[in-house]
Amino acid sequence: MEITEARIKLMKHPGDRLKAFCSITFDNAFVIRDLKIIEGSKGIFVAMPSRKITDHCIKCGGKNSVQSKFCCECGAKLDSNRGEKNINGRVKLYADIAHPINSQTRDRIQQKVLQSYKEELERSKQPGYKPTDIEDHPSEFQEI
Repeated sequence: MEITEARIKLMKHPGDRLKAFCSITFDNAFVIRDLKIIEGSKGIFVAMPSRKITDHCIKCGGKNSVQSKFCCECGAKLDSNRGEKNINGRVKLYADIAHPINSQTRDRIQQKVLQSYKEELERSKQPGYKPTDIEDHPSEFQEI
């Protein structure tokens, strides 16, 4: 599979850890949105799209983030030791929605995304710069 496009949306506050969002297209046919470009302690990296992990209140069945201390539906106190733990013993707060299966694919994605990020940073310094719209992907189907 070939990464045929990487669209970058720079954040307005470059001092924040979150530098940009990205949308990548494979073979001009499949899009993955909401990759994040983040400045970490070891440098800049690409984070895959993810969602918050939730569970249900034993009292009312309401859905809550695993880091919630109280139910957002009924207000009941929630067990602080719930949720799956990672290899470091900390509660896992997010789950990937899409992610590469092997390190070679992760490296290819990261290389292409970071290259596109650097190019977008350079374009942003030009007069009359207009940010990229990462949600605007052409479709072969049109509404009638």
